[in-house]
Amino acid sequence: MDLNYLKMSPLGKFLFNFKNFFKRLPSSFAAFFKAIPKKLYKLWLAFAGIFVNIGNAAKDGDWKTRTSFAVMGFGLICRKQYLRGILYLVFEILFILYMVFFGWKYLVKMGSLGEGKQVEVWDEVEGVYKPVFFDNSLLILLYSLLTIFIMVAFVYMWYQNVKGNLLSQQFVEARMHLPTAKDDIHSCADENYHKTLLSVPMLGLVVFTILPIFFMIFVAFTNFDQYHYPPGQLFSWVGLEHFETVLGGGISGGSKIFAYTFAEVLLWTIVWAFFATFTNYILGMVVAILINKKGVKFKKLWRTVLVITIAVPQFVSLMFMSQLLAEQGLINNLLLKWGWIDEAIPFLTDGTLAKTMIIIVNVWIGIPYSMLICTGILMNIPEDLYESARIDGAGPVRAYIKITLPYMLHVTTPYLITQFIGNLNNFNVIFLLTGAIPAPMELYYANHTDLLITWLYKITLRAKEYGLASVIGIFTFVVVAVLSLIFYNRSKSVKNEEEFM
Repeated sequence: MDLNYLKMSPLGKFLFNFKNFFKRLPSSFAAFFKAIPKKLYKLWLAFAGIFVNIGNAAKDGDWKTRTSFAVMGFGLICRKQYLRGILYLVFEILFILYMVFFGWKYLVKMGSLGEGKQVEVWDEVEGVYKPVFFDNSLLILLYSLLTIFIMVAFVYMWYQNVKGNLLSQQFVEARMHLPTAKDDIHSCADENYHKTLLSVPMLGLVVFTILPIFFMIFVAFTNFDQYHYPPGQLFSWVGLEHFETVLGGGISGGSKIFAYTFAEVLLWTIVWAFFATFTNYILGMVVAILINKKGVKFKKLWRTVLVITIAVPQFVSLMFMSQLLAEQGLINNLLLKWGWIDEAIPFLTDGTLAKTMIIIVNVWIGIPYSMLICTGILMNIPEDLYESARIDGAGPVRAYIKITLPYMLHVTTPYLITQFIGNLNNFNVIFLLTGAIPAPMELYYANHTDLLITWLYKITLRAKEYGLASVIGIFTFVVVAVLSLIFYNRSKSVKNEEEFM
């Protein structure tokens, strides 16, 4: 096989590698899911280690350490580690106050998501009916999840408290120096400075990213829609009903239409992401090579022109293109006026033609970005490599395949993955060009060019099917996460990290 591969032409080698890449994708997916049990086993061993540490603290700890099981930081305060002990104690007090006065009343209603809905009561004074609110399913679910997150944080801090108390006891027994409050403050500004800086961003990540993701996941198991919209109405748990609808498990006609739409949109999303990523990348690289080539005049002018196109807001460019390609737009009017066509060309309304035009417009928008990135990398490729290739008789094509392309792919693989994931969620290009086009009868609130992200937007704001939209969001997250992990772990940037150092 190696000899046959070496005898192939450059084009044959490229096609062979291209075919093998997609041929190995099923095995890559299988290896990805096969590794999940091993990861879970390692996670279980980590949890088992936590329980072992707690058991050791209960068995070997003195009365101060054991008292810290109930009163956090007690042992630390007794051993004059006042700052740590007081912080643990204050955290415990705040947690108890939060649970008693706020968190518990929402957590106990999480199973039912509320029982009393909004009612109207006659106001004798003003002579009108006024709404009286009892339960709000949305707030119950949100604050219940927030309470669970706070409980998890409390359990973690409690474990750190037990572990810290046992460690301080061992320090005292070994007659070693215990860190004082001054030492702790100095540590936060020195060896643990990275933790100090990352604490606020991590808190923001939990509150503004992880919590909304879990909220979306839980909404997928409810009947939250326009007919069950708080505070006027309550919504409740419906289990896997929405997942069955998306996967075609329902028996109703609407369920079949939804499942068919999901399959069509998912397939187009992956096709779009592939072509949108690699057309921009390859053509941007070609443009960069042409501009960077020796003998080309006005290099600064060509680069400046392309950079200026980036300065124009993408919103303006896409809206202009949507008007240009409309059935009553400039292009159709000119073609009709010149007599080249008898009727307007449906650039953005015909399914196949609209998809083609979207890819072309995306190329026009995306090439300048790829060109700039590739230009910087091309300037760093050692010229000696090309001189050696020319001495060995290699032409421009062979030098590109053997030197330029491998170097570019190695350096830009993380960028390619980022672009691919970004195109999977590329809302602007799709929605601003074809978002206003009505959905055909065979599709559920989606036209032929919608991606999962734009379809999710329409289901949420137009159909107000929040439960179904959450399921689509979950599937989008799964597709994006799995593909990005597989492509990244199979890339040479990870496997041969030191090759180009």
